[in-house]
Amino acid sequence: MKNVKQKFASRLRDAMVKAGYKPEPAVLERNFNLNYYGKPITLHGVRKWLIGESIPPYDKIIALAGMLNIPPDELTFGLEIKTTIKEVRARWDDGIGYQEREVFEAFLALPAPQRKIVREVIQTFAKAFPAEAVVKHHLAKKS
Repeated sequence: MKNVKQKFASRLRDAMVKAGYKPEPAVLERNFNLNYYGKPITLHGVRKWLIGESIPPYDKIIALAGMLNIPPDELTFGLEIKTTIKEVRARWDDGIGYQEREVFEAFLALPAPQRKIVREVIQTFAKAFPAEAVVKHHLAKKS
């Protein structure tokens, strides 16, 4: 599996190609320094970004993202994280009805000590009755 730096390098090279640049250190160094108003980056530093040896600091990522016309978070983390977050949110939005939402609102309105007790009760039930066993039991009752 690729590490974080290698994944960043891959996303950077892909973004360069999509933006019409050759994914080469000299091309990136020249264009980056034209778009960045801080201390210029060296050819060696840019090369390290492209081969996955280092990741630039966030101020440089913002400049890269602007230069390459890509959101900084997409360049930094990729699209996978957005997809995962959307799936988790969809699960909550689709899987929870108004009654559960009312319960969550009531839970959040409780003082911290009572929330702790309710949380412990729910966790105890979850351990005693794993979701798979509950579903199997429910299906068996219908048969």
